[in-house]
Amino acid sequence: MNPFLDLSGAVADPATGVAAHYGEPLPEQRALEAGRAVVDLSHRGVVTVSGADRLSWLHSMTSQQLLGLRPGESVETLLLDANGRIERAIRLVDDGERSWLLVDEGSAEPLVAFLLRMRFALRVDVHDVSSEFAAVLAFAGPAAEALRAAQPIVEWRDPWAEVAPGGVQYATGEHPAEAWSAAQFVFPRERLAEIASLVAGSAAASVRGAERLRAAGLLALDALEVRAWRPAQHADVDERAIPHEFDWLRTSVHLTKGCYRGQETVAKVHNLGHPPRRLAMLHLDGSGGELPVPGALVYLAGTAGEADARPVGRVTRSVLHHEWGGIALALLKRSVDEDARLEVRGGADGGDPGAAPGEIIAAAQEVIVPVGAGSVREIPRLKRL
Repeated sequence: MNPFLDLSGAVADPATGVAAHYGEPLPEQRALEAGRAVVDLSHRGVVTVSGADRLSWLHSMTSQQLLGLRPGESVETLLLDANGRIERAIRLVDDGERSWLLVDEGSAEPLVAFLLRMRFALRVDVHDVSSEFAAVLAFAGPAAEALRAAQPIVEWRDPWAEVAPGGVQYATGEHPAEAWSAAQFVFPRERLAEIASLVAGSAAASVRGAERLRAAGLLALDALEVRAWRPAQHADVDERAIPHEFDWLRTSVHLTKGCYRGQETVAKVHNLGHPPRRLAMLHLDGSGGELPVPGALVYLAGTAGEADARPVGRVTRSVLHHEWGGIALALLKRSVDEDARLEVRGGADGGDPGAAPGEIIAAAQEVIVPVGAGSVREIPRLKRL
C-alpha cells in the first residue's frame, strides 16, 4: 500500500496509482512552488548501474557527457535510437559506487533489457531496483530541507534552470525556468510511510519547529512543468520525437562529446537543418471552462470547425495554472507561423476522429522553439561557371 494515499484528501490517479491531488490542486501548486510540498513519485522507475566501467559505458551510449562525473553531481541524458529519436529520458546521479538512473513510469524494464544486451565484457552490473527504492520530489525550501535531513540514498537536482555545459538553448529572451529548483530524493520503499508523515494531513506533520509541510499531487507538478516549458517523456514524447523539438539540447545533450547512437541526427539537425516540429506553450481561452485532453488536435484559427480542416499540431499536456489559468504544451509543425492564432478541439475527442468533437478553444502561442531553430552552420556556396 502507498502511504501517501492514506493522507487526507488523497485522490489517486488511476493511470499511475499515486495521488493526482489531495483535494486542493491550486493551493498544492502554490505550496510546491514555494518549497513547502512533497510530490510522491513512487510509480516511477529506479535503475542502478555499478562496476568500474559504468560511467564510460553509459557515456558511450547516451547523449550527455558522463566522463569525470563527480559523486553527487546530477545530469540529464537521453538514450536515442539510431535515427536520433528519443527512447528514454534518464535522470542520472552517481554516488561514487553506483549510478542511479531515475526514469519515468514504464521505462525501467525496457531500459534494463537494453543495457543488459549491451554489456559485452565490460565491468558493469545493471539492476531494476524499482521495487526496493522510490523517489519523492520537492522544490528548494523547507520541504527539500526536511527530505535532505531524512538522509536519502541519493538526491538528483534537476538541471533545467540553466543551459548545461555543452548544451544549447533555442528559446530566446527570459526563460521561465530560471528559478526552477526541483529535486528528487530516493529512499528505500519501506521508509515511504516515514516520509509521508513529514507532510501535512498526517498525525506527525510538523518537523521540529520547521514550517508546516503538505503533500502535492501530480497535477500540481504538471502545472509547474508546463509553465517552465519543462518536457517530460511520459507526457510529451512520442515515437517521432527528437530532442531539438523540445529545446532539450539545453540540458540533456552535449554537442561536442564523442559518438553515441543517434548523434548523427542530433548534429545534422542542429548544424544543417531544422527540427520538423516545435514545442510551444498555448494560452487557452478559459471562457468555456474546458481544458483539452492530451492528444487534442491544434488548428489554425477559424478552421477547427471545418470538416476537412488539417491539424497543425497536437496538445501534449494541458493544465490549470494557479497564476496563468489554462495553459498547455503543444507540438506544432515547424511551418506554423509564430504569430498565428490557433484553436484546439478540446474535450472528449483527444484527436480521435471517431469520437464526438469537443469544444473549440481559442489559443495564443508563447514560442519555446522558434521556427528558425537549428541550421547554425552556413554551407558555403560553390561558384558556378
